[in-house]
Amino acid sequence: MNVTRLNRFAAGAIASAALLVSGCADMSERQQGTAQGAGIGAVAGAVLGAVTGGKAGTGAVLGGAVGAVAGNIWSKRQEDRRVALEQATRGTGVEVSRTADNQLKLNIPNDVSFDLNSAAIRPAMRDVLDPFAGQLRGDPNARIRIVGHTDSSGGDAINDPLSVQRAMSVRDYLVTRGAVPEHVQTAGRGEREPVASNATAEGRARNRRVEIFLREPAA
Repeated sequence: MNVTRLNRFAAGAIASAALLVSGCADMSERQQGTAQGAGIGAVAGAVLGAVTGGKAGTGAVLGGAVGAVAGNIWSKRQEDRRVALEQATRGTGVEVSRTADNQLKLNIPNDVSFDLNSAAIRPAMRDVLDPFAGQLRGDPNARIRIVGHTDSSGGDAINDPLSVQRAMSVRDYLVTRGAVPEHVQTAGRGEREPVASNATAEGRARNRRVEIFLREPAA
């Protein structure tokens, strides 16, 4: 596949994606997220099809389907949640943010969440989880993922199960506050995903954390 044909395929897919996005004005927030995800996927699919020798049209269709399924929406509800949780956690050290793929993320440090080598939720963490659980009410589409992390002290034999247990403790607490169990996923990463150097006490403290992700699938 020469460069000229590749560029032509990509340009056609981009034009199609632009039409999809431009038609979003009269759609609901969920429909907009699906259409935008499909448009982005169509571009990727067309380019992939051209590079691999497949038919560009087929690649665009497949890419669009993947984009529509994989996309998350950032609705007014999600933005309201971000603002409310930011206010509720101000001064606690909890970080509230929007991820690149439109998930609401809470980064909860260890001094708020758990005592050293413990999976029992501290009282300070309840003050974070209660307003978070309150934001889930009335939204059957909300999906939650909870990930536990540790520092490098203690080794994998201790850190891996501890990170899982901490994520499960958060899950169980949210379920008691009304979260749908089937909509909550948990994972433990142990020491494998540090955000700071484990060579210092400050860095190790930053690595001991729980991350909660809340998303609304586009479709």
